[in-house]
Amino acid sequence: MTRNWLIRGASAILTGLSGSAARHAGPDMRIVDGRIAAFGRLEPQSGETIIEARDCVVYPAWINTHHHLFQSLLKGVPGGLDCNLGDWLLAVPQRFHGAFDERSFRLAACIGLVELARSGCATVADHHYLYWPGMPFDGAAILFEEAERLGLRLVLCRGGATHMRPPRPDSPQGWRLEHLDAYLADVERLVAAYHDPAADARRRVVMAPTSPPYSMTSAGLREAADTARRLGIRLHSHLSETVDYLDEVPKRHGMTPVAYCAEHGWLGEDVWFAHLVKLLPDEIELLGATRTGIAHCPQSNARLGSGIADVAALEAAGVRVSLGVDGAASNEACDMISETHAAWLLQRAKAGERARPRYDGGTEEGGAQAVSAEDVVRWATAGGARVLGLDALGTLEIGQAADVAVFQLDDPRYFGLHDPALAPVIGAGRPHLRALLVGGRRVVEDDRIPGLDLQELGARAREAVLALRRRVGA
Repeated sequence: MTRNWLIRGASAILTGLSGSAARHAGPDMRIVDGRIAAFGRLEPQSGETIIEARDCVVYPAWINTHHHLFQSLLKGVPGGLDCNLGDWLLAVPQRFHGAFDERSFRLAACIGLVELARSGCATVADHHYLYWPGMPFDGAAILFEEAERLGLRLVLCRGGATHMRPPRPDSPQGWRLEHLDAYLADVERLVAAYHDPAADARRRVVMAPTSPPYSMTSAGLREAADTARRLGIRLHSHLSETVDYLDEVPKRHGMTPVAYCAEHGWLGEDVWFAHLVKLLPDEIELLGATRTGIAHCPQSNARLGSGIADVAALEAAGVRVSLGVDGAASNEACDMISETHAAWLLQRAKAGERARPRYDGGTEEGGAQAVSAEDVVRWATAGGARVLGLDALGTLEIGQAADVAVFQLDDPRYFGLHDPALAPVIGAGRPHLRALLVGGRRVVEDDRIPGLDLQELGARAREAVLALRRRVGA
């Protein structure tokens, strides 16, 4: 239920904006009819509920722009722990692709959404590619149902493949492709049933084949882009996660991966890609010139040994930057606090790798100035909203939708901080979530999701993992 709220006495408020606007003095914030109505030193009004925010920091709720929720039951699969991307794809998502039934899929979606909500995330873009011809359940419907039940916003990125690179001898037998006409027809069905174009939509649909150079033919890729723009929806996919893209795409198509996407209508302000780790300088320039977006997934890229996307360079070129946690099968910590902390550290490490001694022409010791904690907050809030086209979200400003996270800093890891405002990003961990509001509805209260039994959820997860392993003969 939407209420009117007074968040009172916050130690700090970060807005998701840039520069001097990144912080608001507060210390109070009023929410009326699901919108932010006022800041300052405010007196309680009749009919509003008070959230005491002493020793708390207030952020815009996180926006996760790339996930694979079904993988929430595929964490730490032994055969995929020490694999690079290609071998990991075979060992984990492709191996378990056909092992999910409706019950296990719904459970996985719930687990992933709960993990995100408890980190202060209100909006989830799920790149859902678990499709095969004749499958017995509607995964898209389940994802929307689970998100609605928990009070979260869901952007369904309708994945899948109608074409694939030549299979390896060890490719799973059950990896069955869809036909292009059926894929596009299902996207149209989903748009008609669920898509809301509003700037504060709770449900969106996106055209999202798994990888442009590999999962559709060139003609199919162009048709998918044209269909998406006719329907008024955005486009999303994976791109340039590893060096294999730079080896294989020029060999197959005679151009770089980004140039290939440009050739087939897959760049622009309505497009964003996950990863973009391995790029050539002219590719960065082209992505920036077209205002294409990135879902930066630092933990997954590190876990798979893929590298570190040069997000600072991409943003400087004009690329729209957001953060995604990717799937739990390649990132066992799929929460936005962990992801922001990793982004903050790894962008500095990336810059530091470029430092050279002065005798070799170097000019600086390291890369600590590459990105600030406020930058990371902006990427994970306002940046996500811009990439998804949800312009009423992502910032704490008067008139914006009240998607708000109130983090309580009562864990020893936050004691002694000289600037508590930055605690969730620079301190990591998982701060006690005093409140998560989504459009003015309280979906997390004092670190609990009403009606959710975490112990029971964990027990069901353990049973489901055993069932999945039996189905694939593990």
